Amino acid sequence: MTAHKHRQEEQPAFVLHSYPYRETSLVLEVFSRQRGRVALVARGARRPRSAMRGLLMGFQPLTLSWFGKHELRTLHSAEWQGGQPQLQGRALLCGFYLNELLLNLMVRDDPHEQLFDYYQHTLQRLAHEQDHAATLRCFEKHLLQELGYALLLEHEADSGKPIDTKTQYRYVIERGAVADTSDTPDGLAVSGKTLRDMAADDYSDAFSAQQSKQLMRMLLNHHLAGKILHTRELIRELQRL
Repeated sequence: MTAHKHRQEEQPAFVLHSYPYRETSLVLEVFSRQRGRVALVARGARRPRSAMRGLLMGFQPLTLSWFGKHELRTLHSAEWQGGQPQLQGRALLCGFYLNELLLNLMVRDDPHEQLFDYYQHTLQRLAHEQDHAATLRCFEKHLLQELGYALLLEHEADSGKPIDTKTQYRYVIERGAVADTSDTPDGLAVSGKTLRDMAADDYSDAFSAQQSKQLMRMLLNHHLAGKILHTRELIRELQRL
């Protein structure tokens, strides 16, 4: 393979996480639209006069160019695209939560262009809207869908019948919603209305909002396979989302 095939030019991307590398550099975990999650080393980015020093911030749209064929590539250039207000307070905590989900659930070099677009849309919602919990539920649902773990919210798992808003169900992992009877002790109790509301991304009903949080927590814990989300714990303690 020739060198140019390992070079990526002006890729839309967001920085998900960064940490110091050697004396003057940074390692970046980025989410790029066309290449997915990528690890980059930004050489010299921590030097006081580095042109990249003030650019490589989270939650800001960038275009990045890099090269390299190994798992850790080398960042060549970065440009800020603008248009995204800085997240503050509770919205900032929610943004860190989104990034931690992506870091723990996405594998490297697996493009998800629609998920990238939805992530960017979600950052805008966090900056401009007040119901952050609803924004998080929407993102969690779309994230699982894009990664191949779509929730079954409109039909019963066994019969295929449409979910009835007046019926009580139990949502069973890797199966879906089944009628809540004495023979179905597994899964999480959830109302048909909640499932229908989640299908429509409608979290205006307080009971649906509470049950949807419990359901998403159960499903995410399953797919995280024991990984701890530190921002989730922080949000729970400080914001009670």
